[in-house]
Amino acid sequence: MLFDQYDPLKGEMFTVLDKDGKVVNKDYEPSIDDETLVHMYKTMQLARIADIKALQYQRQGRMLTFAPVQGQEASQVGPMAATEQKDWLVPAFREAAAMLYKGATLYQNYLYWYGNELGSQYDEGVNIMPVNVPIGSQINHAAGVAHAAKIKGTDEVAITYIGDGGTSNGEFHEGVNWGGVYDLPMVTIIQNNQYAISTPRSQATRAKTLAQKAHAYGIPGIQVDGNDALAMYAATSEAVKRARNGEGPTLIEAVTYRMGPHTTSDDPTIYRSEEEVNEWREKDPLTRFYKYLANRKLWNKEKDDALQEELKKFVADTFKQVENAPHPTLDEVFDYTYETLPEDLKRQKEAIRAYQEQQESGGDE
Repeated sequence: MLFDQYDPLKGEMFTVLDKDGKVVNKDYEPSIDDETLVHMYKTMQLARIADIKALQYQRQGRMLTFAPVQGQEASQVGPMAATEQKDWLVPAFREAAAMLYKGATLYQNYLYWYGNELGSQYDEGVNIMPVNVPIGSQINHAAGVAHAAKIKGTDEVAITYIGDGGTSNGEFHEGVNWGGVYDLPMVTIIQNNQYAISTPRSQATRAKTLAQKAHAYGIPGIQVDGNDALAMYAATSEAVKRARNGEGPTLIEAVTYRMGPHTTSDDPTIYRSEEEVNEWREKDPLTRFYKYLANRKLWNKEKDDALQEELKKFVADTFKQVENAPHPTLDEVFDYTYETLPEDLKRQKEAIRAYQEQQESGGDE
């Protein structure tokens, strides 16, 4: 069993590919069909290109605050490829790559960051919970989804993400502890991208690894090379299998790096060096996965160049659609929080409606 072989208390990190895309852990190289491998890579490239363009759109004043995912694509796509359609993704706010693989469209993702709540309406059968911006709240949501699945016997697993800094938040403890107590079908992935905004990982906790926190909850934990899509796939596959067999939750620490700012409101040059960024750039998850596919004769530069041109056009066309999308109605602003709207919010909505009608009529009363 994978989790028995790597002890986070000893700082042992699980990896399958080295930075040059060569298999260094043949025993745990997952058996993934060629079509899925290529789809994983294409999704990672889409997330990367969409990310770069979103930063440009935001700087141009055409998009609101945005949380880049560049550098963390493998830690998201690998786990999603290891799940089934019926499983649930419970994201934080930096999971664009995971959401794209799970079935959210780029249009929906961009629409959300454009400030349009309709971007949170996913297609039927796409089991993704809305984006969670409050730090740690998604962990309790995932525990709730997993608990409901266990009670209903649906055989579904909840996969959720949190950052390294988020593990210092009380809701992380509450949600993971709840999952452990009730043996819930839940997988929590810590994206250790080395910084909680400007606070480095070393100042967030005295723990040697974040994965070792699993021991306090009585559940398995493992530290994984988060820039290795195959290692993330393998670790998540085993965690999902455990969850589906009724063996409870798992904690996975994905050691990765946020190449861009925390959000578009952040300037990372203030708190980290260019030398550090360049060191991690050598471990780029897309470069590593590209080399792996090329070694297997599944991909090459000609295909890659064509894909990038195709995706750049797709991203640009998608954002044009977002800019021309209808604005949410007043009802839609209020109607997606409660099953039954509380009386105080009903009054608030009607007051706003009355004000809008007054403004439209040009009245001053």
